[in-house]
Amino acid sequence: MINLYGREWTRQELVRRVGHMDQIAGIKAVELADGLARGTRAFLVWTGSGLTFEVLADRALEICACRYKGTPIGWISPVREAHPSFYEAQGGGWLRTFGGGLFVTGGLRHFGDQFDYDDEPAGVHGRASNLPARAVGYRTTWSGDEYILEISGEVWQGRLYGENLVLRRSISTRLGSNTITIEDTVTNEGFTPQRHMILYHFNIGFPIVDVGSRLQVEVERTIPHNGRSEEGIGAWRETQPPTAGYREQNFWHVPVADDDGKVHVELQSPGAGLAVRWTYDKAPLPYLLQWKEMREGVYLMGVEPCNTIGVEGPAGIPVSEVPRLGPGESVRYAIDVEIAELPGS
Repeated sequence: MINLYGREWTRQELVRRVGHMDQIAGIKAVELADGLARGTRAFLVWTGSGLTFEVLADRALEICACRYKGTPIGWISPVREAHPSFYEAQGGGWLRTFGGGLFVTGGLRHFGDQFDYDDEPAGVHGRASNLPARAVGYRTTWSGDEYILEISGEVWQGRLYGENLVLRRSISTRLGSNTITIEDTVTNEGFTPQRHMILYHFNIGFPIVDVGSRLQVEVERTIPHNGRSEEGIGAWRETQPPTAGYREQNFWHVPVADDDGKVHVELQSPGAGLAVRWTYDKAPLPYLLQWKEMREGVYLMGVEPCNTIGVEGPAGIPVSEVPRLGPGESVRYAIDVEIAELPGS
């Protein structure tokens, strides 16, 4: 049964009432036509519950704008959407094509600030976010009384005499759902072990982030990224008003999993009457990076499950401790992101 418009429906009851299911929920393939985004393939998704979002095929099948019943969920940077052809790989050039949005990928061999590895220098957050997906497909289909909406493809990161990593990604949801599921498999298709770092960079902005919003997650310990972050360690859960001259703070959390090995994270917004909830397996993503940016004109909270602590900064780990994938080895990740209405809203 499908919960929609205040009641339960069967498949047969719904299809008798519409000319096509796109009237209620669907996916539309489009191409962006202006500015830095010109030529970018995208998919517009609507579920019928009030949840809408945009998936960018030319940016690793990441999620840009996301709204629930008209309320924006994801934070949007001054760049907005940008085609990956404008990507600057070195140093902080990543920021020139970082449009924000609900979800961005850090990796596949590096995330964090720029860092010089022995084999090559790596820019901010690596290359994955600026790689176009290939073999892209989308479908809307019935499975019993569930109407499934899914976009899939693969993202290849490699070079001659270097890595040969493939990210196979699926973004899915269902008719009447408030939840987006991201399912990834990363495979080393080369013949030598490869460094593998991945960061699920969720960016939440106003009005979800505002005075009174609070990040809820049970943690074993929290490691401030640097001295500036250490100054805010006592208030990492809280949000402040937009602040002139605020400098970002970052915290590495080790979250506590439930009896099923799941981590539950919730960003509550009493002012907006909504919460954003993340659920995922802790085993492949043992750390949670929090990006707290209260600067006026920026103002967001980053919630970023990841497979390791970064290698840069006082909290960084030695390169020798970075996870690696052996030849032919794969690792799977899955994250559910739910937009929930708070009781009484």
